[in-house]
Amino acid sequence: MRFCCSLSSISRTTPMFLATPPLIVTLGSTLTRFNRLTLRSAMASTGRTVVIGDVHIGAESSIWPGAVLRGDYGRITVGARTSIQDGSVIHATLEMPTHIGDGCVVGHLVHMECCTVEDGALVGSGSIVLHRAIVRKGALVGAAALVPNDMEVPSGAMALGVPARIRPDAVHPRMIELNAESYVQNTRRYLAELRRID
Repeated sequence: MRFCCSLSSISRTTPMFLATPPLIVTLGSTLTRFNRLTLRSAMASTGRTVVIGDVHIGAESSIWPGAVLRGDYGRITVGARTSIQDGSVIHATLEMPTHIGDGCVVGHLVHMECCTVEDGALVGSGSIVLHRAIVRKGALVGAAALVPNDMEVPSGAMALGVPARIRPDAVHPRMIELNAESYVQNTRRYLAELRRID
């Protein structure tokens, strides 16, 4: 399927999918919620984004190639200006939703399920965040860390290792803000410059 619309019609208030075409489906009576202009803004890439079921995605958020957001059992919420990077898998259950706040960075190949990531947090590449875990505002989960069930990562702290250990007051919030902003800018660059060559 090809999308035939002008890039000039893309609103900055819509989330942006960088796979072609994204697979976005409903499951039963649940609806995936985002502005329908998102479908028209899908661009060519090497992977496929999959969004299923009860998934809500905020304005200017980006879902990168190979990411899977599967809201078949429960709700997944992604705030505004958040990036879900390549190959990440996000899931929820009937009893426990998954919530990712505004201005967050979710790195490559992250697995998140039934957890809460508050605004301005960063979850590093290859990490796992499990049931009822809370990553507080401005906290950071290090690459390849395991945040087990019921763990709380305090604001400004790093969670490092397997299982994660907390290093308090180790994160400067501006570092995460700059990282999140760089993904918003990179998404705009992709929308403006990415072209299929086949």
